[in-house]
Amino acid sequence: MFLRRFARPSSLMMMAKVKETTGIVGLEVVPNAREVLIGLYDKTLKEIQRVPEDEGYRKAVESFTRHRLKVCQEEDDWETIEKRLGCGQVEELIEEAQDELKLIDKMIEWDPWGVEDDYECEVIENDAPVPKHVPLHRPGPLPEEFYKTLEAAMTGTPKATAKKDESTIPSS
Repeated sequence: MFLRRFARPSSLMMMAKVKETTGIVGLEVVPNAREVLIGLYDKTLKEIQRVPEDEGYRKAVESFTRHRLKVCQEEDDWETIEKRLGCGQVEELIEEAQDELKLIDKMIEWDPWGVEDDYECEVIENDAPVPKHVPLHRPGPLPEEFYKTLEAAMTGTPKATAKKDESTIPSS
């Protein structure tokens, strides 16, 4: 009884808040989110080294990943991490970090920075004719109802009211 009475409050004070739900359908609570995030951010910083050093993508990923990693290392509580980062719930951050790792692999595969310096791309000005090899999209005509609705909106008269007014005007 002595232990229950005196030891219990201090042990409750040491326990961190437990998140019961994310409130997002399909997104389960991750009880060890801080540790998962630290692992993902460490892995991201290692993987991004495969991207050339002078590329903007690498600089951006390194910058925000280092910041997020630092916050996760400094804070023990998931609520404080969420507040300091201001980028959603820790479970959402985990999904973002996993997606970033996949994107790094895709960027390596696509090699967008591998374009030669002397490469010239074709620029089509607004008034220039479209070359035959460029697909042309010409939307079909809009329904008559669209133009009626537009006219009613521009004049400030609803369609139903306009029709009703026409039928109630007495002929002289």
